[in-house]
Amino acid sequence: MDLLSDPYKRRWFGWGLLVSAFFLVSLHRTSTAVLSEQLMRAFDTSATSLGLLHSSFFYLYALLQVPAGLLTDRFGARAIAATGTGLMSAGAIAFGVATTYPVAFVGRLCVGFGASVLFIAALRYCANWYRPDEFGTMTGVTFTVGIFGGLAATTPLAVAISTFGWRGTVVGLGVAGLAIAVGVVLLSQDTPEAAGLEPIQNVPDRPEVTASDLKRYVKDAVTEAETWLLGVMLFFMTGVGITIFGLWGIPYLVQTYDISVTEASVYLLLGNIGGMVGPTLFGWLSDKVGRRAEFIVLSAVMFMLTWGVFAVFGTIPLLLVGAVFLFSRVLRGGIPLAYTVMKERHPEAASGTVIGLVNSMGWLGAAVFPVVLGAALDAYWTGETVNGTRVYSAFGYRVAFAIAVAAGLLATLCALLLYLRVRKERAAEGVGPAAESATD
Repeated sequence: MDLLSDPYKRRWFGWGLLVSAFFLVSLHRTSTAVLSEQLMRAFDTSATSLGLLHSSFFYLYALLQVPAGLLTDRFGARAIAATGTGLMSAGAIAFGVATTYPVAFVGRLCVGFGASVLFIAALRYCANWYRPDEFGTMTGVTFTVGIFGGLAATTPLAVAISTFGWRGTVVGLGVAGLAIAVGVVLLSQDTPEAAGLEPIQNVPDRPEVTASDLKRYVKDAVTEAETWLLGVMLFFMTGVGITIFGLWGIPYLVQTYDISVTEASVYLLLGNIGGMVGPTLFGWLSDKVGRRAEFIVLSAVMFMLTWGVFAVFGTIPLLLVGAVFLFSRVLRGGIPLAYTVMKERHPEAASGTVIGLVNSMGWLGAAVFPVVLGAALDAYWTGETVNGTRVYSAFGYRVAFAIAVAAGLLATLCALLLYLRVRKERAAEGVGPAAESATD
């Protein structure tokens, strides 16, 4: 049988194109860690200004998560993903050729605008092509591909920049994105039926969604405490994680340990390898045991402890830095299960909308924390510059990590409250250990 005529094989082609676009999203949003020195020199920026340039990706990205979910539920993953990928790629080309800070800011803003729809579109596609008992795994795998994009934004990006220059590299990524957008149009149909194929067994039908349906879905989600607990948790964890791994991680290693950007990128690469393994592992385990909240709590605790190491000690042996980055990211792999929890609490037709709602809170954090941590670093600027790049004190970085620990503590409290509420629901429904203990 032709690969494209078998729905069980065809779905991987469509998913592969969508996650290729999501790969570029992750690469773009974390690329400023490797680009930081070049951007500081090219646009003569302070830490706060660089933080604003980095976070410009997230302004529209965060605001558009709910509309992205609404649009994806209404018009389908293919149309929204193809449009988003095209706009993201055009913005990357504009960013790569920019000669002034305002033009670079607008270019990166457009990258975030287009990128805002792609994760939700990929999950909407998964909901239409994969069974419910496969969705947690597919969420984890999709998230892992995004982490792989973050991995590519470390040593591979540093090598590409040293070979082709930062402008040539960014423009090249934009051209690749335009090609992917064409592929999405051709092969990422919304359902097997839309592709002219037989439906996949046990995959719920995609119902028609009206404007009044979408309004009701949003109302139901925003009145649930679980939505806010997950959203606030993601605000802190996504915001801090993206800021450190996507912007300040490499400057911290370069300036504190006196190593090159390429060498520093290797340690972030190790962290991203852990970030690739963790979501897939936790998604698979979660589907097997039928539990979500417990894994989310573990991930939140590990997140807080990771930054606590750097806040308390300031510097640790470089070998230990690599180990902490690698293994802590594996054990933080339960974070994407927040999206699975939201999907399972609401009707199938609402999956894009409710995922977009909590996703918007997470990326709002990614818009806020680059500026917060940048301002903290500027407060401890040594007054020294090296090749046009500001040098920040070791104590300033410890202050930034202390802010990350505080954010992790608040995220952990949200995760624990979620777990307690879920446990209470299980007890009320007579499901699992919680029900047994409630009747003792």
